[in-house]
Amino acid sequence: MAAEKRRMKNETEKQRWDRNFADLLQELRVAQTGVQILFAFLLTLPFSNGFPKVTPFQKDTYLVALISAAFATAMIISPVAFHRALFRQGRKPELVRYAHRMATGGLAFMLISMVSSVLLITDYLLTFWVAVVLTVVTGAYFVTFWAAIPFARRNWLDEDAEEEDEDFADEAAEPNVPSRA
Repeated sequence: MAAEKRRMKNETEKQRWDRNFADLLQELRVAQTGVQILFAFLLTLPFSNGFPKVTPFQKDTYLVALISAAFATAMIISPVAFHRALFRQGRKPELVRYAHRMATGGLAFMLISMVSSVLLITDYLLTFWVAVVLTVVTGAYFVTFWAAIPFARRNWLDEDAEEEDEDFADEAAEPNVPSRA
């Protein structure tokens, strides 16, 4: 970690934007695969044998899941189109900021789609109130791991990281001292 912080400290502004964009692209690849699989599942669902038996509530829930998956897909893929439009114009900071917003929005729509899909399937298989409880638990689980923990950890440091930060600060103060990393 100290070596990474040292590298990050010495990188230029352009290198930082390039690194941020590369990191964001890797994250989008993971999210894109997940949303595409969910969207494909939702697209095929109405053509299955059991779909005509669903209630009006289940059809509404299906539409929420489908449309939110479509919106998530659009937002998660949109940085590619934006990159094409800005290619070689030297506007990487704008691209990274836009891609960050689109990825965040895409994940929000993906959350809605996944929770709606859980509600649709559990309501089809179980009683309404059991489905609602399982859906609330599922939604809370997603919010915990996608939002609460990352935001809570933003300012936390574990003990190893604190030691590495102190080592990094010492090395920065005395540049001729060999690195312990």
